[in-house]
Amino acid sequence: MSDFIHLHVHTEYSLLDGLSQIKRLVNRAKELKMDSLAISDHGVMYGAIEFYKTCKHNDVKPIIGMEAYVSKEDHTIKDPQKKTNANHLLLLAKNYTGYQNLMKLTSIGHLDGFYYRPRFDKDTLKKYSEGLIVTSACPAGEIAEHLIAADYAAAKKSVQWYLDVFGPDYYLELQRHQHDLYLPQITDPTIKQNMQKMANYEKIINDGVVKLGRELSVPLIATNDAHYIDQKDAEAQDALVCVATGCTIDQVDRLRYIDLPTFHIRTPDEMKQLFSDHPDAISNTVKIAEKCDISITLGE
Repeated sequence: MSDFIHLHVHTEYSLLDGLSQIKRLVNRAKELKMDSLAISDHGVMYGAIEFYKTCKHNDVKPIIGMEAYVSKEDHTIKDPQKKTNANHLLLLAKNYTGYQNLMKLTSIGHLDGFYYRPRFDKDTLKKYSEGLIVTSACPAGEIAEHLIAADYAAAKKSVQWYLDVFGPDYYLELQRHQHDLYLPQITDPTIKQNMQKMANYEKIINDGVVKLGRELSVPLIATNDAHYIDQKDAEAQDALVCVATGCTIDQVDRLRYIDLPTFHIRTPDEMKQLFSDHPDAISNTVKIAEKCDISITLGE
């Protein structure tokens, strides 16, 4: 059994954001001797069945998930002044009931809550919470947003809400994308300033998450926000994001992936080294994989 499992993984079904083709992705997991792998596309489950079938064919346990958009208010409200009024949240199906609830949530997000993104609110999440494992997600997550704003009390209150709903199936997520390795290589002052800001945010989030985990006894997990398979794919991913955001590659002040080519499928050894100070965050990824067990009847 692998001693690390990737749980935060975007595929080509994260449209104009994820680059990883499912067949190549699963083959890479096999190469790295990982016996489980998750799919967590942005707000959608278009790729779930293809992923499930490909994993099963290759003797890799499929973990079906989604990085959801959770509205900060009633998801049926569509306010032009609040186009991005939602936070990211990673949801993983623990069992078939969880898989059904994921389908329900993404359907509600598209049919009732769609406004720039397929959203649902926390009341809806609570209603369809059975069978789901939840993690605090990336810097766009609710906990991260509070920590960046230096509002630890609000972050703690949010963690408590998720603990009350999901109990031992709630985890706090750590990410380290090694800004310090690439900052010295950047000469453009705008790009350097933007990356330094993101590096500062990541440290603030991680320090806060560790503190919250200790104070509220919430387990940590280590993830790499994987949007492509290999590090060499970063350039293509950057071009894809430019298409999505209506920018050109030579623009400086934009969402850039090319300057920080670490959003790939890291090896288990890389992840263990990166989080050597938090070995529990590595081992907990395996514990989550062991919790997840879905059997989907196909062909009916």
